[in-house]
Order: sequence, then structure tokens, then C-alpha cells
Amino acid sequence: MSQYMSKRRLGRTAVAAVAVVAAVTAPTIAHAAPAGQATAATLHDDLNGDGYSDLVVAAPSATVGGKKGAGYVAVVYGSANGLDVTTRQVVSQSTAGVPGSPETADAFGSALTTADLDRDGYADLVVGVGGEDTADGGAESGLVEVLWGGPKGLTGAAALATGKAYDGLGAQGRLAVGDVNGDGAGDLVTVENQFNLRVLNGPFSRDGSTAHGGQLVTDEFDSRVLDLATGDINGDGVGDVAATENDGDEYDARRIVYWLGGEQGLAPYTTVQGADGHRLQGGENLDLGDVDRDGFDDIVVGRAVDGYDSDLDTPAAKGGRVTFIPGGADGADGTRAVHLNQDSPGVPGAAEKGDGFGTDVRVADVTGDGHPDVVTGLPGEDLGTVSGAGAVVVLRGGAGGLTGTGAQVVTQNTADVPGAGETGDAFGKAVHLADANRDGLADLSAGAPGENGNAGFVWSFTSAPTTVVSPNGTTAFGNTLLGTTATEARLGTGFAY
Repeated sequence: MSQYMSKRRLGRTAVAAVAVVAAVTAPTIAHAAPAGQATAATLHDDLNGDGYSDLVVAAPSATVGGKKGAGYVAVVYGSANGLDVTTRQVVSQSTAGVPGSPETADAFGSALTTADLDRDGYADLVVGVGGEDTADGGAESGLVEVLWGGPKGLTGAAALATGKAYDGLGAQGRLAVGDVNGDGAGDLVTVENQFNLRVLNGPFSRDGSTAHGGQLVTDEFDSRVLDLATGDINGDGVGDVAATENDGDEYDARRIVYWLGGEQGLAPYTTVQGADGHRLQGGENLDLGDVDRDGFDDIVVGRAVDGYDSDLDTPAAKGGRVTFIPGGADGADGTRAVHLNQDSPGVPGAAEKGDGFGTDVRVADVTGDGHPDVVTGLPGEDLGTVSGAGAVVVLRGGAGGLTGTGAQVVTQNTADVPGAGETGDAFGKAVHLADANRDGLADLSAGAPGENGNAGFVWSFTSAPTTVVSPNGTTAFGNTLLGTTATEARLGTGFAY
């Protein structure tokens, strides 16, 4: 029996159908020595160093080895023609070389991120196993491990960190990598006790260890970190960390905080204040990127929940919203925040309770105009009389920040998108942006974990300057292609960033 075990179960949702193609078996992750003179990788998500971004998608509630909720992760590699489904890997704790073994509700893949942790020129995949029990930490302490990148893709793995009892280290939203001390190496940021940041300073050795120490950043309040992201908010060239949090048991009491990086690591957190002098109402997830191209990364927050008391004091709360907060030399400026929902000018559709606008947000340049755009999911969106089919909206970035003007919507009923929107598909539950074919345009991927009766499904679209979905530019796959168990797998629950 493995030293890593778990008994926690994940939630489930509902139904739908679309066809898929041919099955393969999962490869072994071999233990490999560091590549001495690897091809230099310039992309944080290029796992095989060929110059193309790769797509990593999770199914943390999937059955592996007969264990429900053990979870797996699938990688589809990029190429000059976009994602190549013939070049793929499926990895779980049943894969040779990966620490641990599949146990019920381990949730392998509960959080994912990519970065070159060992500085060998290849991006590596960092995987959270948020439901893991460990010998050192105890019940549901959680585990974070790395799958090393190399010229043949993922080749080798190591454990990086475990938590304490019920920490859920590596749980959804609580995993990021950024250079927070400015030494040129990626630092791993996780969450202890749901609200303290635990930083492990890189670079890392191939056994998962680091000789460079770390930092524990404590929070005196009973907060709960919901999501983490890294970037450079104040433009000083050192990585910063931003988070969305809620206050203890107050489900809809959201706030946005950030920690500026520096030579000594992360400084104490700052809470983003709004124009009224009070803290700005936050959300459940966020991403960072320089949307207005002024040299400072901006914070983009998705707030999908609505129908609570806090809606009364929250602009554009109906149906969910996306908030743009400009960065600057003094940090994030919440007094200039812009809030968008489906009732905002130019945004397709209409704001309705339960749409889930803002369920996931990602920042990258979809149109190639030099300004990053923002994509967000609406997994609760109805398509006509079809409930919860889901949608994705792309919001345009520009010199003035984020706008609804020129926004585009993608659903399973959009031309050139395989399948059809059905009840409970939850298309857009997770979204992703990356340039898989290196044409300068970020390509959109979307997960629908409710597809095919909760088996889940993934779509990736090749962007063009005027459209998100190009004819003959769609890649779509599910459990049949991956050769994995479909029952309640909910493939497309999350992507690596």
C-alpha cells in the first residue's frame, strides 16, 4: 500500500452526449537524468521543448485502477498545425515512476501548473493531489508533485511537498509558480491551513528537493484562499502573488489580496480597495496579465456566484461578473476597477441568475493585436430551452483596459464546433488560452465535465484575428481517445497554466 492514501470524495453534476474516436494505453513515466544541454524552452507550458505550447487537462474525479476519484491528467502536445492528438500522454498515480498509488478520492490533478522548476530548458508539470493522505501529514494532508519535462515529453517524477492533516495541499486553486524573490528561479506557492501561503524557493533538484529554503506567509484572519495567480503587478521585474479569498464561513464575503515579491520574498498582503474606500468585492478565481499594455500586470477576477446578500453592494453581480483591476507602480488600483457581465454593452447574451459568468478567467492575446484578452466560462448558460448547456465568452483587451465591445461567444451550437449543447454539459466550466501552433494568437480550449453523462469532453479552437473558432481548426477529444474510464470522470474540470 502506498504511503499516500485518501478517502475524500469530490462533488458531481449532470449529463449529455457527443461522439469520440480511437483508444490508446497510457505511457510509463520513466526516471530520467537531467538533460545537460536541452533545447532552450521559452514557453512555460512547452513540456517537450519543441517551441509549441502543450495542453494539460485534468480529470481529478476519474476512476483509476478501480478507485473512484483517484484522478488522472492528460497531455496533448502542440505542433505547427495546433494540438496533435496523436502525440499525447495520460498520467496518474498508477503510472510507473509517479509517487503514490491511486486511492479513492485522491483527486490527482486537483490543481495544475507548468514551469521549468529545474532550469534544464524544459517546462515541467506540477500536479496537486488535494485529497491525498500522507504518512507525514495525515488524513487529507494533500500532496504536490512534479512530472519532469524533456525531449520526449514527461520523463520522471518526484514529490515536492506534503501538507498537514486536512490542509488539502495542492487542492483546486491553491497552486502556482512564480519568481517571487527575483533570483531567476521559479518558486512554488501553495496554501497551508487554507489561508497561509507556503513558498518553496527554486530551483529544484530532480529528486524534488531544494537547497534554497522557503517562506511561510501567515494571515491573521480566518480567510480561505480560493485561487492563486502570479505575475508582476507593480512592474519591478519580480514576481507577485494575487489571490481571491472568502472570510471564513461567510460564503459570499469575497476579497482580493496580493503579496508583492522582493529580494526577501513576499511582503505582507495588501487588500484591494474600491473607489468607496471599502475592500473590493472579489470572486472565486483570477488571473494576471497586462491587458492595457502599460508595463504592469492587471488582476482579472471572476465572480460566478450570485443571489446572495452581497449582490446588493456589488456592481454587475447578476448572473456572475468579471472584474478588471489595473496594476501600477504602487500595486493594484481598485479605484479604477471595471466590472462586466452579460448586461454590459457588447457582451453577448443577457445576465440571468445562475449563468455562472466568471466561472473561470484566463488572460492572453487571442486576436494578435498586442493586447491580452480575457476568456471566461458560463457553464450554467441556457441555450434556448436547454438548461446548463454552457458557453464561453471572449472579452477584448485594449489600451483602455477590458471592454465588452467586440466580445465573442462560443457554444456547442456555434458553427464548426463539434457536438450540440445539451442539458448539464457545463461547457466552459474550465477555460484555457495558449498559442498551440505558434502563430502569435492564443487558442481557446474549453472543458465540459458534464458531457456524455459526466464523462467529460475537451475542445480546442485555432484562433484567427477576427474569430475564435476557425473552420477546420477544432480539436476535440474525450475518454475514448485517451483510453481512460469514462464513468463520472468529468474530464475538462481544469487545465494547467
